Amino acid sequence: MKLSGLFVALFLLPMFGWSQNDIQYYRPYDRRGANMFETPKTDNGAPKEFKVRIGGNFAQQFQSLKHENTAVYVPVSATDTTNANKLIDLGNGFNLATANLNIDAQLADGIRINMVSYLSARHHQESWVKGGYIQFDKLPFFNSPGVDKLMENLTIKVGHYEVNYGDAHFRRSDNGAALYNPYIENLILDAFNTEIGGELIFQRNGFLAVGAITSGEIKGDVVKLPDPVQGVDVDNSSKKAPAFVGKLGIDKQVDDDLRVRVTGSTYYTASSRSNNIYGGDRAGSRYYLVMENTKATTDANYYSGRLRPGFGDKVFSLMGNAFLKYKGLEVFATVERATGRGSKEKDPKDATKLGPDRVIMQYAADVMYRFGKEENFYLAGRYNTVNAELAAVGANFGVNNPVKIARYELSAGWYVNDNILAKLAYINQEYKDYPTTSIFNGGKFNGIMVEAVVGF
Repeated sequence: MKLSGLFVALFLLPMFGWSQNDIQYYRPYDRRGANMFETPKTDNGAPKEFKVRIGGNFAQQFQSLKHENTAVYVPVSATDTTNANKLIDLGNGFNLATANLNIDAQLADGIRINMVSYLSARHHQESWVKGGYIQFDKLPFFNSPGVDKLMENLTIKVGHYEVNYGDAHFRRSDNGAALYNPYIENLILDAFNTEIGGELIFQRNGFLAVGAITSGEIKGDVVKLPDPVQGVDVDNSSKKAPAFVGKLGIDKQVDDDLRVRVTGSTYYTASSRSNNIYGGDRAGSRYYLVMENTKATTDANYYSGRLRPGFGDKVFSLMGNAFLKYKGLEVFATVERATGRGSKEKDPKDATKLGPDRVIMQYAADVMYRFGKEENFYLAGRYNTVNAELAAVGANFGVNNPVKIARYELSAGWYVNDNILAKLAYINQEYKDYPTTSIFNGGKFNGIMVEAVVGF
């Protein structure tokens, strides 16, 4: 939708009736949505009639980071003698302001739709739609007591939505939406994508089960891939296959002071032309241009500081998460094992076959303490490491030459009110075991960042 059409639609909404009050079965975009995972099976006491809720998010950062490396000279190409491993000069300044537009419509009792648009993002400065879906927490049109009873514990989601793999994606920054994240940036290996599909969520007495089938890719595509030519065309051997997502866990409010949540998740697709579960964040990293060369640009090099493993064809990932909150103390942990490959990765022993699956292990642990009369201040620290087998490039990478990335971030935050959050963080990230010809050899960046966030 063009911006002009969007503004016309928003102008006409009051003619159909809309409200800024809460609607049923949704996650608030303000502070109340922090530490909320799957949408709860409660209607929030909201009225049952049709209504439209308009919300938004805004985020702005000030960056003061410096970086360094020890990589050797490597020309960009045979005709361009520029050093591809020379880091761009970084100074202090403001990053691009990012914003989201959130539209939730309650169509009937227990039925709502959601659409989120990025009004400004690092990778796409123009406005475009992140995704949209319809969610059923009731099925009143069946007029069936049996169905009504079943839906007391079930949620059905259908559309183009954020993949519910793991719990870390509930605590990440999503373009302008950064009130749920106590830190400036997301994990180094950032599992996030929007895919087309359907999801079923079961919640009862603290037990949680999720099952979903999606397209395995960001956008829809009806073009058939060509059949591979045996022994010749190994690059086209990937086929379209669905992705399967599952999650099991418990989430218990043990008493007034203690909450415990433990989940295990999986994501699997046998083959894809362009899977992006680890590369679907079109909003990009908060660390602008760190560890990038002199030809880098803000939008083209939007994954600065993160790891994209290149699992475009096959992916099998497992993530375990644990969340504990005791009064003002919170602990959140992530353990993840991801395996996969790209469609162009060949077996070094037989070029007619695809290469072996590569393995990546990620560990992350963060601890935060909320204090103040309404716990509106916090101090937090997170340590995140990734050990990765990267795609082979000559003798530099591959399953026999894993690399390591480690980051720690110390953060302090102040909720001015439920809608406004200010953050201050110190970041230090290091790259280890990269070859001398890689720009990440001896790589390191650190410094201070400040972020202001609004959500409503």
